[in-house]
Amino acid sequence: MRIIGGKYKGRIIGVSRNFKGRPTTDFARESLFNILNNTVDFETISVLDLFGGSGSISFEFASRGCPSVDVVDIDFHSLKAIDEMVLKLRIKGIRTIRSDGFAYLKSCRKKYGIIFADPPFAMKELPELPERVLHAALLEKEGRFILEHPKEYDFSGHPHIVDHRKYGNVHFSFFREIAGND
Repeated sequence: MRIIGGKYKGRIIGVSRNFKGRPTTDFARESLFNILNNTVDFETISVLDLFGGSGSISFEFASRGCPSVDVVDIDFHSLKAIDEMVLKLRIKGIRTIRSDGFAYLKSCRKKYGIIFADPPFAMKELPELPERVLHAALLEKEGRFILEHPKEYDFSGHPHIVDHRKYGNVHFSFFREIAGND
């Protein structure tokens, strides 16, 4: 797995030997960042990567110049591997936080321009994630929440959904706070 764009393009992302996750594919990451390249000023945005896993999404944001990327994951070994990559590449602005993603949503007081979540696809609470993120009020004005999920979930009727993209078995649903909707 490699960083696909930006300052650290081509660098191999090291993961823990104990890593049991399903990293976002290179194809899906490249497609996601092609969308974001046209709408995001990476050098001014803060990012929350919930269920950070391998850190691949966080490294993509940092490689494109994001000054603040918080990576939340419950797995100590995943976070240790991310911290080692941060040191190896001398990346500024990535902070790892060991926590359950849902617990972090309840305790966090920081605002983010983008919240990205790639929870385990078998997680029973996955369908609740958009509401929990939006209810936590952690998005900056005009911020967006991006959820990576399998095809079994359809968020097309959600009042805050603004886009949906499919790349192989990976689906991204994009949510925003919309004025007048609560």
